[in-house]
Amino acid sequence: MKYIINNIKSLLCGGLLLLAGGASLTSCTDWLDKDPEAIIAEDEAFKNYRNFQGYIEEIYNLIPNKEHANYCSAWNFGDDAVHNPEGYAHMDHQVDLGNYRNWYNNNQCWLRGNWESLWGNSWYCIRKCNMGIANISSLVGTDEERSILLGQMYFFRAWWHFEMMCYFGGLPYIDEPFDAANIPELPRLSFQECADRCAEDFKMAYDLLPLNWDETLAGMITSGNNDLRVNKFTALCYIGKVYLWASSPLMKEFEKTKDGGYAQLLGGSSNGKTYDYDVKYAKLAAEYLGKALDMVNKGTVPYKLVGFDYANIYDHTKNVKDEENPEPCYSDIFYTTKSGWAIPGSTEAIMRGACPGVNSAPWNNAKLFGPKVAGLVEHDNIIHQPTANLVDQYGMANGQPIYLVQNGQYVLNPDSGWDPEHPFLNRDPRFYHDIVFDGFHYVTESGVANLNEEQQKLEYCDLYTDGAERAVDNASSTGYFIQKLVPHQCNIGDKWYDWSWEFQNYIPYMRLADVYLMYAEARTAMAFADNNLNIIKDKPTYCPSLSAVDAINVLRDRVNSMDFPMEHVPAKFININKGNGDNFMDEVRRERTVELSFEGFRWCDLQRWLLLTEAPYTTKYSHEFERLEWGKYDPNKSFEENNKGKKKDEYVYTWDWFKTHDPKDAKVGNFHKKELITRRFESKHYWFPLPDHDTYLYEGFKQNPGW
Repeated sequence: MKYIINNIKSLLCGGLLLLAGGASLTSCTDWLDKDPEAIIAEDEAFKNYRNFQGYIEEIYNLIPNKEHANYCSAWNFGDDAVHNPEGYAHMDHQVDLGNYRNWYNNNQCWLRGNWESLWGNSWYCIRKCNMGIANISSLVGTDEERSILLGQMYFFRAWWHFEMMCYFGGLPYIDEPFDAANIPELPRLSFQECADRCAEDFKMAYDLLPLNWDETLAGMITSGNNDLRVNKFTALCYIGKVYLWASSPLMKEFEKTKDGGYAQLLGGSSNGKTYDYDVKYAKLAAEYLGKALDMVNKGTVPYKLVGFDYANIYDHTKNVKDEENPEPCYSDIFYTTKSGWAIPGSTEAIMRGACPGVNSAPWNNAKLFGPKVAGLVEHDNIIHQPTANLVDQYGMANGQPIYLVQNGQYVLNPDSGWDPEHPFLNRDPRFYHDIVFDGFHYVTESGVANLNEEQQKLEYCDLYTDGAERAVDNASSTGYFIQKLVPHQCNIGDKWYDWSWEFQNYIPYMRLADVYLMYAEARTAMAFADNNLNIIKDKPTYCPSLSAVDAINVLRDRVNSMDFPMEHVPAKFININKGNGDNFMDEVRRERTVELSFEGFRWCDLQRWLLLTEAPYTTKYSHEFERLEWGKYDPNKSFEENNKGKKKDEYVYTWDWFKTHDPKDAKVGNFHKKELITRRFESKHYWFPLPDHDTYLYEGFKQNPGW
């Protein structure tokens, strides 16, 4: 019992004593073991703006980086990702098995990572916020300084609660710096009750924070270095997000059936309630998100969608028109190179933390996404790869989805124009940016010289069934790799993960495209609730330039180009017919899946939409196919037989055809799906379990249902 009490004390009041430059990460009693000279008194921490802001800086530094939780991390728990067998200990595969309890000890997962930990850092930072708010009267400073400090603490108190709520459901809302010896027995709130508290704090932050730090006297001290600091716009967007989550079908069901503040869905099925939103919260979400987008449209904030102008989309080579002032491009959101390890995000990132530092990404994260065959990508034999499920979400250039979901099955959309003999042709431009598919030129011409003979055979991808890079153990079980977050040039030939390339990556917690998507979802939820189609077509007073349909088309316009066109949402999808597989909400959700692919949102989306336990989202599958246009290579012979008697510069390969053709134009045969794994989920899998020893502290701190 003593262990349990001390653990909760550590969570609720840990690390109150300040070290030079920030609060220590110790429990309430660890200070007894410290040298008294190493401890800074509270009156020093809170006495002036400089010290107080230094106290808050640690909160920014503790925002978990999903990609850097450990050497090899996992953060995609939906139907969008799989690992090769050597990565089966990772949390995504444990989720596949229904083993949610594994998060307690899985240091490969940012929920409780070795270096990045949502659970531990959240309670610690909430405590810091409450301590700071309680001591604001100690500050000797200006009203502006006081407002900026309070605004950040209110924001982060809500933000850390909200991030935990997404995985664990409603929690006690901690808004006081409780003493370790006198912890009150606060009951768990429902998700919506907790969301209301978060919204209150985000609204306080909105009122107190500046829109532009550089234009304040306090912010001028760090002028030019304030990009990572939360501001009025950040708070506004999060008010909208927390209301949208509260409106979602799962949260509505939990609220409706709650018992003593917390409830369990009955049975293992959502019973077709995926379109049943809480309209009160949906309206609030739409209003706040619409106000944020109106600010973007008026140009009153520096946030804007980055471009998609590529000279070579496969290599992420930008079409630079001005060498001195190059325009940012889509890939700049996720990674940077030769920029002094600058944090990615460009003009689109709204919420992000600090990267671990110089050369942190190349240590291993840059090596998690490509084939390990013949050492083509170095380091551990761990590969984080996209499922064919995710690939199928990338629709066609004509704006049509490839598949509709009807009666729990994927049904081919007859209007898509997708051809199974040319499966990679005329796809959404983001497919060509994000996905590595068969025939892809994986090692560029300049990098081939660095390859040995075995690696040279893999210059182009062999991702057809039984191809050289379809081995389950060290290549792709799905038929694809992904290069959205880490470019394919992170290989032994091109060496983009070498020091000289200054490669850095980071997934934003929120970016502007997400705001467009959330706004469209909230407005569409209102349309379903009122059975009023005009709601998704109309432009409300709080966002007079943008309807829900416009919000989706803005994202499609962003990726539209002469080489890779992208059309708007087809007219047949602009309706609100529930369950037909062709309504606008389904297109909003598919757009969200594509735009935010592999960024760690898919599990939360399937969860809150009440689809986590529903077919076809419970089955992960691969794509199987044969090559038909192999040129001079005889597929019935081995590589050695094909090249017998030839000089090295005369060799032909399985991918010889791709030397002179675009891989998207390839013709294939016998294209079909193959099941990889089916999740056996129950209603309890809609939430992760809390650590058992924490739930033993008092009766009101209940474990999640079913765990």
